[in-house]
Amino acid sequence: MKGFRDAVWLPPLLSFLGLTLALEVWLWFADIPSYLLPRPAEVFTALYTEGADLTRAILRTSLAASTGLLVSVIIGVAAAIGLSINDWLRRAFYPYAVFFQTVPIIAIAPLLVIWLGYGLKTIIAVSFIVSVFPIIANTLSGLLSTDPALRDLFRLHRAGTLTTLVKLRIPAALPQFLTGLRIASGLAVIGAIVGEFVADDYRGGGGIGTVVMVAIKELNTPKVFAAVFMAALLGLVFFALVNLLGRLTRRHWHIAETRE
Repeated sequence: MKGFRDAVWLPPLLSFLGLTLALEVWLWFADIPSYLLPRPAEVFTALYTEGADLTRAILRTSLAASTGLLVSVIIGVAAAIGLSINDWLRRAFYPYAVFFQTVPIIAIAPLLVIWLGYGLKTIIAVSFIVSVFPIIANTLSGLLSTDPALRDLFRLHRAGTLTTLVKLRIPAALPQFLTGLRIASGLAVIGAIVGEFVADDYRGGGGIGTVVMVAIKELNTPKVFAAVFMAALLGLVFFALVNLLGRLTRRHWHIAETRE
């Protein structure tokens, strides 16, 4: 019984149930039309009746988001390593990464449609663009903040640049990389949904962003909320997977952190 009370998931679950019940009662007595704000019961009913369409859509969105996130990890880490090795390259190219992060993705997405056309590849590109900068920034910060005493120790033992990078700087940058990956995982989902708003080809019914757009045009507000709920769950799944990856990698490379 004590283990049940100490469960990490229990407080948020109880608060969610309490808020849902309170909202249900308030909307019932306020008699607000469902096309303005549906009751939670109507949303859960839509999750059940539209379950097949929502599941198919969320799987398509998860494919785009996970692919975009994977590409951002590969390119982001490679870019961070390159920028950390050469100071001139860092001063020359890092401002461009900052610039692309400040440009609203909703303004870039139509250009990607012109260049890449409608479909999954454009959605993946949008997901990649919005998620790559946190990985570059955080990984680069970790690579540059390696303990100077440890760098001097490696230099004293005449370790080469590659040896120092693999055995010292990359393990030391792991916590910052994981922080960037947590941020990027949520942004990848957001980017995929924004990409679907602009560039989805409606093949197979489209992704969860397309479901939202179609449901809004049909004034099917319960389905809109059900789709948003599914998108939020997808973001939570991505976040949980990154946390699991963090625990597994820190257990191998940062043993001291697992003993705290």
